[in-house]
Amino acid sequence: MDSLENRISAWGKELGFQQIGIAGIDLSAAEVHLLNWIERGYHGDMHYFARHGVRRARPAELVPGTVRIISARLDYFPEGTDPWQALGHSERAYVSRYALGRDYHKVLRSRLQALCNRIESSVGPFNYRVFTDSAPVLEVELATQAGLGWRGKHSLLLNRAAGSWFFLGEIYTDLPLAIDEPVADHCSTCERCMAGCPTGAIVAPYVVDARRCISYLTIEHAGTIPEPLRPLMGNRIYGCDDCQLVCPWNKFAVTTAVPDFAPRHGLDQIGLVQAFAWTEEEFLRRTEGMAIRRIGHERWLRNIAVALGNAACLPEVLAALHARRNDPSALVREHVAWSLARHGVPAP
Repeated sequence: MDSLENRISAWGKELGFQQIGIAGIDLSAAEVHLLNWIERGYHGDMHYFARHGVRRARPAELVPGTVRIISARLDYFPEGTDPWQALGHSERAYVSRYALGRDYHKVLRSRLQALCNRIESSVGPFNYRVFTDSAPVLEVELATQAGLGWRGKHSLLLNRAAGSWFFLGEIYTDLPLAIDEPVADHCSTCERCMAGCPTGAIVAPYVVDARRCISYLTIEHAGTIPEPLRPLMGNRIYGCDDCQLVCPWNKFAVTTAVPDFAPRHGLDQIGLVQAFAWTEEEFLRRTEGMAIRRIGHERWLRNIAVALGNAACLPEVLAALHARRNDPSALVREHVAWSLARHGVPAP
């Protein structure tokens, strides 16, 4: 099967992937860490982690007949965007770089499916299933075993030639392909990602308490954001990239060649007041085909309300908050009231 592995790698690169690797299905060591993580409650409201249990670490139980996983990575950092500049302006909204363009699920899934079609045209029908962060899959562990990089202390995959600004996708298959060798860990004693986390969510090397993570709070968490964490969120309204921004390995990262990942609707520079004024109809229209849409308009407003509370006390900021003071959503009203109090405006 040696020639097939080489062809799969070549086909993957033709389809735009930067790297293809092949892993086995023994994730027993990762399973122990997963169960410990869940037991400590670090998954927060993401109850699907507990519900899926060990299936996430047992590929053959998730997809019967699986003997190998083809892992692929695709760069996503958009050209011409300056994360530090956006973070340095409190009146602007910061959106995680991965979410500025088209929904990555759609982009990766279509390319992985195209790769499967190429394989099938060469070897004939075979059993497979494509995953793009849409099922119980330990994608970083699989990518690590497939030799695409090593797990950083922030729990993301790192690659010496590309840093961490890339997506991962998987093909579970019954093809008995040769397995790639893992690469060595190159973080050494560096803990910049841990020190750089605004909320201290990286509680130990390789361990993230999602309940403190801004990405979790702004995307996965549906309810009230804990008050002690709100001031630490700054102007981050959808996700957080700080642990990646401070990582020395990302000096080697390259910008993406995928047009779909280019920023849409000026979301890399949009002001908080402007984004806070979007109606639900406008929110749905402007985020069509984007990952941001999944949080819905209510959480969008909740997140921006917190950011406005952390912004400079300008007349336009106060006016925007006052305009939403009687919002139909109790969740939005609560966070607006907190932000007004931050700016010295007492409750009515």
